[in-house]
Amino acid sequence: MTDAIASVLSQIRSYQSQMGSGAASMGGVGAPTGPGAAGGLSGLGGAGGAPAVGAPSFGDALGNALKKVNSLQSETRDLQGAFERGDPNADLARVMVAAQASSVAFRATVEVRNRLVQAYQDVMNMPL
Repeated sequence: MTDAIASVLSQIRSYQSQMGSGAASMGGVGAPTGPGAAGGLSGLGGAGGAPAVGAPSFGDALGNALKKVNSLQSETRDLQGAFERGDPNADLARVMVAAQASSVAFRATVEVRNRLVQAYQDVMNMPL
């Protein structure tokens, strides 16, 4: 189980480093905004409550990770449909690899969510 957690953490770090280079080139376009959006967490980094310069916010990183999981699941669904229709470009090996990749990404996302909920509950239960 510890290896699985370490693997998830390394994937999150790699996503974060990829988003760090991608966010600088995109200029933050497409970040979620408004009430209930994950972008509301952006003021948590840096000294004195100011966001760190050049670092993507946690909300942006989480939003991008969720978009990546969604796109993996969508690609898998499309590949499965193509395989069922008999498309020669969609062989069984590609379909199975895509299904496993989307499954692992989804499980990692659920694990991160569970950790965030647990951390939130721990903070809320702290005595003042």
